[in-house]
Amino acid sequence: MSEATARTRPVRVLLADDQPLLRTGFRMVLGAEDDLDIVAEAGDGLEAVELSRRLLPDVVLMDIRMPRMDGVAATRAIVDARLPVRVLILTTFDLDEYVVGALRAGASGFLAKDVPAEDLVTAIRTVAAGDAVVAPRILKRLLDRFADVLPDPAAAPPKTLSALTEREREVLVQVARGLSNAEIARALSVSETTIKTHVGHVLTKLGLRDRVQAVVLAYESGLV
Repeated sequence: MSEATARTRPVRVLLADDQPLLRTGFRMVLGAEDDLDIVAEAGDGLEAVELSRRLLPDVVLMDIRMPRMDGVAATRAIVDARLPVRVLILTTFDLDEYVVGALRAGASGFLAKDVPAEDLVTAIRTVAAGDAVVAPRILKRLLDRFADVLPDPAAAPPKTLSALTEREREVLVQVARGLSNAEIARALSVSETTIKTHVGHVLTKLGLRDRVQAVVLAYESGLV
């Protein structure tokens, strides 16, 4: 049983978007799910940070462009405060100047605002369970952007990656390609539990918060 299905209480969600109509739409979609509970709404980034501190939701559904404090700064404030809160970014654009910054700030996922309702619900559950989500088309645009600045793949790997075993490097490559634990397990013919363990070791050894940061590191370092 996964962490998401093993939960004994609903996932507590904070909606942060400066457009009331969009918040209403998200509330209708998420409110139809028994295992999701919307605890509050924020109309700007500063309010999102204040409500996160006070209510400690499991997941903040965060718009990336908001008044007073944008989604990047709000995400950084939540992460820096070491709150047990994970941030799922929603953006109108597949990739803008904010996305890479939000990745570095510690966001646990990215989705476009036109994402199908079922994908949004699944993403919230995934992030709440401690994993990360990046919409495929956003990941593609992200990697296209990195492609122009990546180091030579033939060059020696950075010292940070030298701490990884060969299998851990292999798993990191698959993570960077956007594969889930189950997909990596099938590709490498091992159990999903084994892959989860490997991913945990990779994150610990490299000092990373989650899979999203692992993806960025893998491409920035030229591993992939």
